[in-house]
Amino acid sequence: MKILMFIMLSLIVHLQYRLWVGDASLAQIKTYQQRLDELKTLATEKQERNQALYAEVLDLRKGQEAIEERARDELGMIKEGETFFQVID
Repeated sequence: MKILMFIMLSLIVHLQYRLWVGDASLAQIKTYQQRLDELKTLATEKQERNQALYAEVLDLRKGQEAIEERARDELGMIKEGETFFQVID
């Protein structure tokens, strides 16, 4: 009977040790969960950025208007026959 009690007690101690201190303890699981939440947030941000870039690529592929708009805004280009006015404050 004493041997059985000793075996049960040592098994309980072993399991409690793994639960609180060992590999896959509660603290480690909490740390992993926080890291997982951070990665999910980062993935969501990257996915939204990718969707915006994909929409811009589709817009550039479909029409000349988007290309013309970028040329005007980023490169300062004008169409033939247009007059350019620069307003100085």
